[in-house]
Amino acid sequence: MRTSLRNQVVLITGASSGVGAMTAKLLAERGAIPVLTARSLDKLEQLSLTIASEHAIYKLDVTSPEEVTSVVSQVVQRYGKIDLLLSNAGYGEFIPFQEASLAHFTEMMDVNYMGTVRCVQAVLPSMLKASSGHIVVVGSLAGKVASAKASGYAASKHAVLGFTNALRQELRDTGVCVSAVNPGPIDTPFFDRADPQGGYVNRIRWLMMTPEQVAKAIISVMEKRKAELDIPWRAAVGTKLIQLFPRTIDRLFGRIMNKK
Repeated sequence: MRTSLRNQVVLITGASSGVGAMTAKLLAERGAIPVLTARSLDKLEQLSLTIASEHAIYKLDVTSPEEVTSVVSQVVQRYGKIDLLLSNAGYGEFIPFQEASLAHFTEMMDVNYMGTVRCVQAVLPSMLKASSGHIVVVGSLAGKVASAKASGYAASKHAVLGFTNALRQELRDTGVCVSAVNPGPIDTPFFDRADPQGGYVNRIRWLMMTPEQVAKAIISVMEKRKAELDIPWRAAVGTKLIQLFPRTIDRLFGRIMNKK
């Protein structure tokens, strides 16, 4: 049974480009009310021009507890509710561990993991009060299987998935649903920072998804209230095999998998 998204207020972090922006557009087409947030107000304003139906934009840095609390409060005051949270803000950098600074780890964890925690902590009280709501977290297949040069990114996404899975158990029977969408590589500006030389992107381009493909998957999770979705299916199958037979897969394909 599908849940209608019409008139649902959906708070989206990291909405200025890529998957966040595309999901906002698809939500608007389904009659939802997307609330777009990101650090770049200029980009949000440009995106706003492409959405004809009811929506809102707010400047939001998920590393700022004050901004998170303030924006959530403003949204609840404006619409009286937040039906869904799409925690999508995040970034990655592929750097060998011995070349990475401590800031590489702390900053990525602050955005990817603590940013999710802050947003969930801010929206959850109103959802619990209403005995309804849906928290959708964009994780990553890197949160299940790590690879070379991604120790910081993979660690942050492992933390995100651990948090999401624990929260799902805690909120069971409260009316608040918790979901994780774990995509593989996506053709977005993410790789402008993660892989500036483009070598890794060129090697895995055959596996890369478009933002629209991932956004449609997120919408499906919202409508079906599915607990977890790994995409694309080929990478999801590979991830499962690695988890089941880690030593065998590492021996056979480790060198290929770790090329970045």
